[in-house]
Parts: sequence; C-alpha cells; structure tokens
Amino acid sequence: MKLPFRNCCAALPLLLLACFSAPIALFAQDNGIIPNGKILYISREFTKPGKDGTPHQMTEAAYLRAEAASKVSPHYLAAVALSGPSRALFMYSYPSFAAMEAQHLKQVADTTLTAATDRASAADGDLLSETDSSIWMMRDELSLNPGFRAGAKLEEVTQFAVRPGHGSEWEKLVKLVIEGYKKGVPDAHWAMYQEAYGTPGGRYLVLTTLKSAADLDAEFASNKQFVEAMGEDGMKKLEELEAACVEARQDNLFVFDPKMSYPPEAIMKADPDFWKQK
Repeated sequence: MKLPFRNCCAALPLLLLACFSAPIALFAQDNGIIPNGKILYISREFTKPGKDGTPHQMTEAAYLRAEAASKVSPHYLAAVALSGPSRALFMYSYPSFAAMEAQHLKQVADTTLTAATDRASAADGDLLSETDSSIWMMRDELSLNPGFRAGAKLEEVTQFAVRPGHGSEWEKLVKLVIEGYKKGVPDAHWAMYQEAYGTPGGRYLVLTTLKSAADLDAEFASNKQFVEAMGEDGMKKLEELEAACVEARQDNLFVFDPKMSYPPEAIMKADPDFWKQK
C-alpha cells in the first residue's frame, strides 16, 4: 500500500526509556545517525489472520517493482508488528508539508506508476482487514539525540494521549525527562512527533530505533541511572506531572521488513546486507 494520498508512571522512567528515539530518514548520514524529517506520514495495514508474513510480502513486491521502475516514487520503511494486532507500518519522511505535496503531485503525474500501484492495491486489499493513515509533526524541543541509527533492525513505537488542556504540563514533563537522561543516560535517544491529522486528538508519538533486542535489555537496565540522576524530588515531580497530564499510553515493538521497504540510499548503504535482501 505505499504512495501516500494515492487513493485520495511509577513506570514512567521505564516507559520513557523504552519508547524514545528516532524515525525515518532523510538522505544524509553522520557518524551512523541518519537525520529524520519534520513530517512523518504513517500508513497502517492490518492483515487478516494467516495473511501476514510471506503472503503480504508477495503482494508488496508488486509495489516495489513499480516504484523501482519510477523516478518519482517516495522512499519508505516498512515495519511489522511483534506486539498487538497483526499489522505493518509504512513510514515516509518529508522536510515539510510543501515537500509532501510536491511529491504527491509528481506521483499523480506518473500514470504508469499509478496504474501499476492500482493493480497492486487490488491484490493487496484481499489480505487486509483494515487500513488507516496519520500525519505527524516533529517536536525538536521534546526530542533527544534524534536520528535513525544505522544498522537498526527494530523500532519501538509509543503513543501518548495527553489530557485536553494539559499540553503545557506534558511539555514540562518531557523536558524534565530530557534533563534526567542527559545527566544519567546521555546516550539515550528519541524523536517525538505531535499529531497533525488522523488521530483522535492530544496524541504524541515517540519512535526509537534499535540495532537488536540487546538494546532493549540495556534500556531497561539503565533505568537505575535515570532514577539516580533525577533524585527523589525529581521523581516525585515527574509522577505528579504524569498523573496530571497523561491520559493513556500504548507501547509496541516492530521489526523492519526489508522485503516490504523502499529505503533511502543512506539507510541502504549503512546496512546493505540487511536492506538488499531478496
């Protein structure tokens, strides 16, 4: 299903440690960190029972062939759920809404591409129970050391629902967490996005890229350093702010699927053995 618009608490330290980092790419690489764009478009495909895995990869291959033949197709990464309902995320990154619109207009003008993806959609649709899409804007001041980590194989995706009228408390909470990680776990990294379109309201998305499951072990183990850096008074303040402003959260783990992705060159070059799988 690629081509955007084609059819047009107490657990808090663990929570934040296990949620934050960086999403999808632009096209420069610096010391193994590939910058993310300001606008993140996410398309979700929920597969029917027994239709994930190889069947979904096979229908997605038709999109990849069409996009590879076109010079205007956007790049994207696909990630398959390891928790929650069976689904795949297709994630696109843009520097601005204007760039996203310009990309869309190029796609629409390529009639060969749109015809091929229409055919692919008919086959892909037979495997799916539901689809949806959303658009998110990056919040630089609520992120820490953002950027897609070269060699990443996994991604944590956490969505927070912030109570109406409590946005300022949410920002205070995240900025306190940032300071705690800078002191206690300076290598921590995340990118935070705020909803723009397609969600119920008050939603923030946090993405963390991981090279392996060992990174998960390290994240949870570093909780002690974070708590020590915050101190008793700092932890109490965090708990008070969380109780006041966070209505709900959902944490999920995904694995990148190279057979359903059309990655930017920077990501592919950083880990060719993984992304160039046939």
